[in-house]
Order: sequence, then C-alpha cells, then structure tokens
Amino acid sequence: MNKQNKNRHAKDLLDLLSDAEELELTDVIIDADELVINYIPPQAPQMPGYFKLSLEPLTGAGKIEFLVEASPFGLRLLGPAAPPTPSVGKPKIIELIEVPFEYPKLRFTGKISEVTIGATKSEGGTRSYTVKIGGSTTPPYFLFAETPPNPIAATLDVFDMPQVPKPVREMYEDAVQIPSEWARVAVEKYGAQLISFHLISTDPGIKDTPISEAAKNVEEVLQAVKVPLIIGGSGNPIKDVELFTKLSEVAAGERVVFNSVTLDMEIEKTVKPINQFGHDLIALAFIDINQAKDLCRKSMEAGLSKDRLILDPTTGALGYGIEYSFSIMERIRLAALMGEEVLQVPMCSASSNAWAAREASSKSPQLGPRSIRGPLWEAVTAIIAMLAGTDLFMMLHPKAMQTLKSFAEALRKIRKPITELPYEEWISTPF
Repeated sequence: MNKQNKNRHAKDLLDLLSDAEELELTDVIIDADELVINYIPPQAPQMPGYFKLSLEPLTGAGKIEFLVEASPFGLRLLGPAAPPTPSVGKPKIIELIEVPFEYPKLRFTGKISEVTIGATKSEGGTRSYTVKIGGSTTPPYFLFAETPPNPIAATLDVFDMPQVPKPVREMYEDAVQIPSEWARVAVEKYGAQLISFHLISTDPGIKDTPISEAAKNVEEVLQAVKVPLIIGGSGNPIKDVELFTKLSEVAAGERVVFNSVTLDMEIEKTVKPINQFGHDLIALAFIDINQAKDLCRKSMEAGLSKDRLILDPTTGALGYGIEYSFSIMERIRLAALMGEEVLQVPMCSASSNAWAAREASSKSPQLGPRSIRGPLWEAVTAIIAMLAGTDLFMMLHPKAMQTLKSFAEALRKIRKPITELPYEEWISTPF
C-alpha cells in the first residue's frame, strides 16, 4: 500500500472512531508497566461526563472496571465501578436495638469544703439564718452521682456610693442614696438571700472615706437587715487591710465574708483579725490557676481554715472574657476534686462585672432596651459560671439574680432516671 493510501485509511479510521459512542478492542495485548490515556476535552465548557474503563489482565482476576470522570479539565479516576444496586423498597424498621446504659463511674477523691455565712443568735450573731455553700464531691449537676448538699447562694449588691447603671437605679429609686435603705429594699422587695456591701468610696483615689465612717455604714446595714452579709473593700491593697482590721471587730460574732484578699496585700496581716473574730474571707485571683493556688495556700498558712475561705477566680463578663473565666473555674473545680487540697474551697463570682461589657451598658438602640439587655447579660454570665462549679454569686440587678436562682432550681429538679425518659422525643420532653 502506498503512502497516500495509508494516510487515507488512517483518516477513515479516525473518522469512524470520532463518531463512536463505545469503543471495544479485542485480542489486543498491551505490554506496559504504565498505561496513559490522553483525553481531549470539547472546546465548549460543559459539566463533567462519566465513562467506564474496562481492563482484563492476562493473569489474576477477571475484568476490572473503573469509573472515570471526564471534564474540560481532564480525566479523574474515581475508583472501581460499583456493581448496580438492585432496586428494592425502603427497609422497614421493626424496633430500636436496646442497649443497656450505665452511669459513668467517677474516681474523684476530693471534696469541696462547706463554708457557713452568717451567725444566728444561738451562734453569737444577730442574723435570722445562715447560708451554707460548697460540700460537693462531684462536678456541678452530676445528679446521677450525688444530690448537691447545698444549693447556690446569690447576693444583691449595695454600694456606699449611688454609682450604678440606670436600669438598676430604676429598681431602687431613691433608696440608692442611703446604703441601709438600699439593703432593706433589696431584702424586703426583691428577696435578697444575702447582701454584699461594697465600700468603694474608701479608695484613696475616689473619696478616701474615713474608716470610722465606713464602720458606721456597716453597723447601719447590719441593723437594717438580718440576712448574712458580705463586706467588700475598695480594692486598694493598703487601705483594705486597715479597713478589714477595723470592721472585723465591728462585726464580731456575725461571721461576715470579707471581700477580698489578693497577692499584693499583706496576707498574714489581713487574715489575722478576720480569723480572730470568726469571719470568712474571699481570696481574689486574676484568671490564673497558679495564682489561685498560691493565694489559697498563703491564706491557709496565715491561719484561715478551709471552711472559712472562698475563692474568686475573677469573672470576665460576656463579650470580654467569660471563656477564660469558665475554663479557669472548671480547671479549679476538677483539680480540687482530684485531690488538690488548697483548691478544695467554694468558688464565688462577681457576676455584676457583666455590666462593664459594652453590650450590657451601651445606650445604642440597635442592641435593644438596656432594661432587658443588661439584666440578661448579667444573668447569662452568672449561669455560665454556675455550670463551671461556682457556689456564690454577687449580683447587681434583682431580675438577674432571680433568673439565676430559677435556673439553678430547675436544674436541681432533673431527677428522673434516664430509663424513664422518652429519649426518642427529647425535643418536647418536659424534664
């Protein structure tokens, strides 16, 4: 065959192949270590197409079929082609497989100490009742393992200066001008279980109120209400030591909680009068578990027993730090239950810090009314701390405090055994 005829026959063969929808080569042996298939895509873009490539090796298994994706970008081997799935009806579920459930076995060896706040007449004080916090041996709300020995406790804040957000001022009106009247309204109108009285004006950088005047305010609050009391200083490490020394004597027998001691204070000098007159103390660490250990250890070495110490790991509110607070609180509680003795004390949260977040206090109308937004921000901050193991809450807005306590009480009532719960209808199940 001359060259011209060969070219004509080759062109005819290519023309035939270009019109073929299926190509089958028989009795063709390809002896190669690697097989390369070149694919020339169509000029116009189109969705990927698929074709099946069948190979039958000379030895071994029978025919092997591959599914190949062809697109303008080339070929992609998707793997061996699956055999066709027989068309069958939808299988009918006859019953759910029953699997036995067992509650996890906990291996915690530690116990959180119980701290009593307040003293009744029979105990040397004048309070109508006492409040106990702590005592747990499990993480929070592990109700399958234990019934918490004591519910959470929440205070309402009172200040010796009426510097509070407008939504809070509206709840108390003119009572914010007189601390003792403020405390009375918090107890009688809003059901405060405890009062946390903050002497912020004693700070030398604010008003530098004399300690004698602060002592008079404390005496008036103690007379106005008969609930247990927390007394807070200004945060000045020098003035607070002097303040707590005097007030420990003024409130002798009442077993108040002093808030707070920090690492930059003279810890031994701070603890001595508090211990001498039978009060409790809050140790304030700043979102640092090692600092919390150090502070608790030094307070105990200064003579304070575990049943008189409460740890405040610091609460950064929603929007600027709650995730840090939660993780530190959770680590502290788990470490205590696993045997870290210096951390085996109740935790408290100044949840009123939530009002420092822009989202809580901003006057921006786009964020909604502050009368709802602020208390909600504070309540959610407290609830998050509660789920991390916090026992005591210092709160500012009455509705935030009431929301927290309602939520905590609802959690304590989830007592049904899991075998009695219709878990397949969990969305609508009333617990």
